[in-house]
Amino acid sequence: MPQHRQLHLNLNIYGTGAHAAAWLWPGNDPQAVITTDYFVKLAQLAERGTFDAVFFADRPAFPENGAFRPFPSIEPTVLLAAIAAHTRHIGLLATASSSYNEPYNIARRYASLDLISGGRAGVNIVTSADSEAARNFGLGAPPAHADRYRRADEFAEVLKALWDSWSPGGIVADRSTGRYYDTDRIRPIDHHGEFFSVRGPLNVPPGPQGRPMIVQAGGSPAGRDLAAKHADAVFALATSIEEAREYALDLRERAVKHGRAAEDILIFPGLATIIGDTEAAARRRQEELADLVPIAQGVNYLSDLLQVDVGRFDLDKPLPETVSAPENGMTTFALNVIRKARENGLTIRQLIRAQNGGGSNHKTIVGTPEQIAAHITEWFGTGAVDGFNLMPDVLPSGLETFVEQVVPLLRRTGIFREHYEGGTLRENLGLSKPNSPQSDLKAS
Repeated sequence: MPQHRQLHLNLNIYGTGAHAAAWLWPGNDPQAVITTDYFVKLAQLAERGTFDAVFFADRPAFPENGAFRPFPSIEPTVLLAAIAAHTRHIGLLATASSSYNEPYNIARRYASLDLISGGRAGVNIVTSADSEAARNFGLGAPPAHADRYRRADEFAEVLKALWDSWSPGGIVADRSTGRYYDTDRIRPIDHHGEFFSVRGPLNVPPGPQGRPMIVQAGGSPAGRDLAAKHADAVFALATSIEEAREYALDLRERAVKHGRAAEDILIFPGLATIIGDTEAAARRRQEELADLVPIAQGVNYLSDLLQVDVGRFDLDKPLPETVSAPENGMTTFALNVIRKARENGLTIRQLIRAQNGGGSNHKTIVGTPEQIAAHITEWFGTGAVDGFNLMPDVLPSGLETFVEQVVPLLRRTGIFREHYEGGTLRENLGLSKPNSPQSDLKAS
């Protein structure tokens, strides 16, 4: 593995792209998002660009205001299994809600994905403040914020215990005795907690990584503490270097308090890109995309995020001062949107355009390949981030431009790999195996 610090890139695949109008972009196939071929080709393109991983968000519900944009509908581990069969190196990450899943099912699903991919799987544990999803699981409303994070903490503990329930040598496969397993090395976990009762052991042996990666994406104090305790990597929201530094310092201090090393967690802010041959061309692309977005799409997006009917306000005036971030929702994103609106004096209509039509809360860079590469290099050089969750405006064209024109510039700086050097996702990210029982298997 490389000894110097290395930039890492993940591809965040959300439908046809990060911009809300991506499916309306000329030449894009709006039906592609319900085919596996589309996602496999995106992953292969990202692998050609030596990205560390592809990532799928997930929402276990049809959005109530979802008429204007394709959303993730295929269960993500099914897609990742298809991608695993058609790639060799790229990591495979997806979201699982700790609010609406049982840890045994998720442990088994991701351990299986890790095995069949040769050690490339990871799970992004999130809590869900989603009313539509809650009603799909027999609840009238999502659990309270504090309850969701206590459950998520226990969920992560059980996941790790299940993945660690096999010691080395669990598979004997001794022809002379006819014995396949050494059951003394495969132990029940006998967990009994506030939310879960799980005997174990897991019925899937560990893969080459020891256990799949754990990712977390919470920005609230409870989310940061969950990440500091359990995560190998975090997907963060940072719109400035100062914000990225504050987040990194806080997260790493929390990790140390939990008995971990500060460098045990990798930090990946989201980064949306709109690229043109010239800055003027990139700005034109941005405006053309914004013009395609039905205003109702942006209004629905803000209404869902802020949990208030934005459509009853004058869209050509700022958000009313009475609007605040909901206590039990996507609080970090909501706070970011409100701050952006008020610091920049934006009307609601301008705010929608500034949020990629309601497509992305993350920082957006509009410019040439050289400007994109310079931005990434500057942020990485601060030490506050280890890489980025890349969100091209339109897929596949925005990714093609990034791989063909930005990646070579990053490689020239010496901070980004020319080829994969590890056999597993952890190895490619420079992460050690966890201090837990390790696999009987080797990476292929």
